[in-house]
Amino acid sequence: MPDQFVVPQFLDVESKIIGPITARQFVILIAVVLIEFVIYRLFLSLLPILVLGIPVLALGVAFAFVKVNDRPFHYIVLNMIQTFKRPMVRVWDKRLTDREIKAHFKKDDVLKPPPPSRKVHPRASRLSELSLVVNTGGVYQPEETYGK
Repeated sequence: MPDQFVVPQFLDVESKIIGPITARQFVILIAVVLIEFVIYRLFLSLLPILVLGIPVLALGVAFAFVKVNDRPFHYIVLNMIQTFKRPMVRVWDKRLTDREIKAHFKKDDVLKPPPPSRKVHPRASRLSELSLVVNTGGVYQPEETYGK
């Protein structure tokens, strides 16, 4: 009977560190709070804080907590960026006219395959020289070159 092994399951479950919040969510929330604090210290006025702070807070909460099809939101954003970087329309650069293409396919010039090459069998004297080269490990070099 073969050995039985324990197969780990639920590998996509992140460990919780503070209540229901995972380490990834905690780091994202800390970064959002720091960005909000920088916005507050830079502008010190209500309108810029609201205009810049609310979208940053919304994005931070979305990156931390939103899941689409059980995948974190940052995967969706990365996939969208990759999709938009690719060209949307593929254009075929057709340089030949339809008439030229049809004429090309109607040609009866079918290339014949080259005739099979015949293998030249070495003569008996050549076999003895080759066996001597193999037996000596390549130390013996034949004086005369065959096959010219």
